[in-house]
Amino acid sequence: MEFQHLKLFIDLAQSRSFIRTAEKNYMSASTLTRQIQQIEEKIGQPLLIRDNRQVHLTDAGRKFLEFANQSWAHWQQIQHQLSPNQTELEGELNLFCSVTAAYSHLPRILERFRQRYPKVEIKLSTGDPSQALSRVQSLQADLVLSGKPETIPPSIEFHYIDDISLSLIIPRVACSATQLLQQNPINWQEMPFILPVEGPARKRIDHWFKTQKIKTPKIYATVAGHEGIVPMVALGCGVALLPDVVIQHSPANSQVSYLTLPTPIEPFELGVCVQQKRLQEPVLKAFWSLLTQ
Repeated sequence: MEFQHLKLFIDLAQSRSFIRTAEKNYMSASTLTRQIQQIEEKIGQPLLIRDNRQVHLTDAGRKFLEFANQSWAHWQQIQHQLSPNQTELEGELNLFCSVTAAYSHLPRILERFRQRYPKVEIKLSTGDPSQALSRVQSLQADLVLSGKPETIPPSIEFHYIDDISLSLIIPRVACSATQLLQQNPINWQEMPFILPVEGPARKRIDHWFKTQKIKTPKIYATVAGHEGIVPMVALGCGVALLPDVVIQHSPANSQVSYLTLPTPIEPFELGVCVQQKRLQEPVLKAFWSLLTQ
């Protein structure tokens, strides 16, 4: 099996699209399909499920992806070690973070790395931060910028970056939420809340519900990620407890107000996660070394 075939499979697993992967690798979709089929023939079972919209990995595909990522990383490492003309670090670095972190914290981290290692190609993907740990564990990302998990798996290294505070935001438009906010005391049991599905912020919110003795909060909606919640509050759908960095960087931040809470919500730690066993790979080792200086 050729190493380039492994790289094609990795790209396809990340993009979930034959067309986008083929365009990225300067080949036709039919050529890519044949090469993936060759891998499946050697494995002896399907690695992908194809539908009209996306490509999904089978259980075998997820196991093969881990092998492909490790093999590709080792191939890059040995190329770097054996190349007689290698004077600068080269390779790829796959990063995952939330949309907000991509412009609030990541730029200053990457600035020094790009200056030191300009030939390393940075590949960035964004999404729900609650998926970050699973991304690095499944090798879909080399490094992730995320909130510190309550329990860090033994295989994961976490490097602290910043404390992330949270605030309660409310609509400025007239709505049921603003009417409830006029009451004294506020009837939090009837207040419509917009919540992230999961993650460190959600855990802080659930803890706040307990401290306020809100047994069954009225949930207007749960949203993957955080960025989409601020516009929903601005539209009067409800109130939300969110990381301040998300509120500050939202285009809708001028359309919401802060409500001071009698007891502040405990911040959570933001940091970078990586698999410990991969810290010997040249690119990851260089990034981690620069990060911890």
